[in-house]
Amino acid sequence: MAEGSGYRWAEDGGRQAVRGGLRGRLDALRELIALSRTRLDGRALEGAGRVLETADERYRLSGEHTVVALAGATGSGKSSLFNALAGANRSQVGPRRPTTAEPVACVWPGSRPGAEGLLHRLGVPTHRRHAPADGNAELRGLILIDLPDHDSSATEHRAQVDRMLELVDAVIWVVDPEKYADAVLHERYLRPLAGYAEVMFVVLNQVDRLPGDAADQVVDDLRRLLDEDGLALGEHGEPGAAVLALSAATGKGVGELREALGQFVAERGAADRRLAADVDAAAERLRSVYVAQCPVGLTEQARAEFDDRLAEAVGAVATGRAAERDWLRHAERACGSPWTRLRGRRRGGRGSRWDNPGSGVGTTGVEAAGAPGRSSPGGVGEPAVDGRAAARPVVEHAVRAVAGEAAHGLPAPWAQAVREAAERGAYGLPEALDKAAAAAEESLRGGPAVKPRWWTVAASLQGLLLVLQVVGGLWLLGVVTGLGDGTDWISGLSPAALGVVGGPALTWLCRAVARGPARRYGQDAERRLRSAAAGCGRARVLEPVAAELLRYREVREQYAVASGV
Repeated sequence: MAEGSGYRWAEDGGRQAVRGGLRGRLDALRELIALSRTRLDGRALEGAGRVLETADERYRLSGEHTVVALAGATGSGKSSLFNALAGANRSQVGPRRPTTAEPVACVWPGSRPGAEGLLHRLGVPTHRRHAPADGNAELRGLILIDLPDHDSSATEHRAQVDRMLELVDAVIWVVDPEKYADAVLHERYLRPLAGYAEVMFVVLNQVDRLPGDAADQVVDDLRRLLDEDGLALGEHGEPGAAVLALSAATGKGVGELREALGQFVAERGAADRRLAADVDAAAERLRSVYVAQCPVGLTEQARAEFDDRLAEAVGAVATGRAAERDWLRHAERACGSPWTRLRGRRRGGRGSRWDNPGSGVGTTGVEAAGAPGRSSPGGVGEPAVDGRAAARPVVEHAVRAVAGEAAHGLPAPWAQAVREAAERGAYGLPEALDKAAAAAEESLRGGPAVKPRWWTVAASLQGLLLVLQVVGGLWLLGVVTGLGDGTDWISGLSPAALGVVGGPALTWLCRAVARGPARRYGQDAERRLRSAAAGCGRARVLEPVAAELLRYREVREQYAVASGV
């Protein structure tokens, strides 16, 4: 390819070669290969790489010339047709088979030189390069190549035909009334090359051997066979292969072919159309590794389910419930009566009458985080080793599930890349979740960081009620012992009764008021742990998976451009 990002013909002053979006398609194919090298087997990209190499080679050479090959079976008369177009015997004709052992070229000079580079690329020997007898300007810029027989008994001849068919701009397939339906021709060449119809002519030669209207019948049957091969036919102004009937021996129909070739060469678009067909064929071969079976990507539901599974693995719900009980325990210590706090100390903090019914007693702090996948057998402050180890299957299942959802519908190589990205991220994820859970436990240790003001008010009231109990009790004691006025026992009974009844009543009221804040505190602890677990999963699994999906979308977009969609 010439210097710069675009393709240009190599002549002085150069002109843009690629028309109709072919340049963009070639650039997209090149980018597609670059993005896919680490994801696809190199053999899958070989064909596309050869197309780019072919395009680079062709666009470095003359754009003023069109290379057209005459291809056919033994005895089809392609060499005779070659001589008829050249106006002289330039290619050997004879009964010996195969007759054409080497490619023969006839070059109609263009407005600029450059045919030599094309002939060298094709491998046409110097002594097999000729000029036409008449120098007809109608075919200016044509390089006509007479190929060896595609069904030659010589293996090297067939290999040479196959190689040159990949390099020429267009092909004239020459068939005869006896071999036009030959299975080798249709199954090995015409059917696989059906996408190249716009740079193809199919010529029925030797029609002079057919009596009456038999030539028309053979042509109609040939068209039927070509249609079955999937070859578009250029009829009614539609693009496709031109089908002609002629006789190289008598010259009948040769002028019509010459005229069609003249128009074809004058357009200077055969190379572009040929390369566009090459790109189409390469894109079709790659379709299975780039086109998904259905819309792909991670849905919000899949992400939410992944987060839920990680939250289950770290015991977020149980941690929230434990935090709620912890909050109630601290509230009881702050707002309960002195007698209640004294009993709590004697129990060693093994629970609280303020705990929610059915939530479990005998747990303190975040020990209750021993719900699914977590336990703290050694009490608060000891790592929940056994419980967290038991959570690994939950984490592994979560990773497999989200990877399967992300890979669903993707072509096999990209689905595998997504799964591998998820598996790489899964390494170390359980440990990261353990750290998040341990951090949550540490943050909950010691109770709420900010104590509600009403705790202080309640504690003050409890102290006042205790004073009333003590004062009332002492007053009553004085009355009983005769130290006070025996008729004034009511003055001592009233404050004592108020202290005795008011303390439990205030405790009950604080317990009722504490339910809501405790629940919110537990929910906030659960939410923070959920968020921490989700952050671990997002960083280690979801983001790498999303990166692979993004890469697939990028290559899918490049594939769409390369395939001409």
